[in-house]
Amino acid sequence: MVTTRTPLIAGNWKMNLDHLQSIAFVQKLAWSLKDAKHDYSTVEAVVFPPFTDLRSVQTLLDADKLHLGLGAQDLSAHDSGAHTGEISGAFLSKLDIRYVIVGHSERRTMHGETDAVVAAKVLAAHRNGLVPVLCVGETAADLEEHGPSAVPVAQLRAAVADLPADAEIVVAYEPVWAIGSGKAATAEQAEQVCAALREALADVLGSDSAAATRILYGGSVKSSNIASFMREPNVDGALVGGASLDVDEFASIVRFPSHVGV
Repeated sequence: MVTTRTPLIAGNWKMNLDHLQSIAFVQKLAWSLKDAKHDYSTVEAVVFPPFTDLRSVQTLLDADKLHLGLGAQDLSAHDSGAHTGEISGAFLSKLDIRYVIVGHSERRTMHGETDAVVAAKVLAAHRNGLVPVLCVGETAADLEEHGPSAVPVAQLRAAVADLPADAEIVVAYEPVWAIGSGKAATAEQAEQVCAALREALADVLGSDSAAATRILYGGSVKSSNIASFMREPNVDGALVGGASLDVDEFASIVRFPSHVGV
């Protein structure tokens, strides 16, 4: 049986745009995609605003019946309790949020999140009905010392070791050396690592889960290079950072099938 994976374009806004700016941005993005007659069943588009924007964006999506998806940038490993400043996956679920980013390199490096913490957050997302977008990737030093795929595969295995085989997950390969640098990995480099990640998923969660799981590339993704990544068999979309803050650029990335021969 051939498994069809719907491409996913995810926009990680990071710490940008307040709740009023987010409303204007989402309205313009939705209008741009509507004017272009974008079919969300062929390419899923999801935005990941800061926590303070989530309720405003969720209300707008619901009221105007917009087809954009909504995700959060992080969650707590805990569902409730004395954890000042943390956000429970249970709270996110009540906002009809579907996706949550887990293990982003900025969380790993700036906030000291270990593989164990990331694994606990993946389980917390699953426990609360959220789809974790699990970020894995290597630094330039990792690449030089271990070669391609070794570090991302190890991070993946650690994060999904206790996940049920039928759990839905999205994996995002983000080479740390490419994030924000303007220098993306080549399509061939991305495919090599994404293929290794899919093999690891098959080993840990089974071949059916591996075949169904979407694996994204992230790291200096633009409308000018998205086509090359999407031609690769194991790349199912992109986790977009800086370019997701430009409405026209992000809409163009989402609409990649309409202007490239994929």
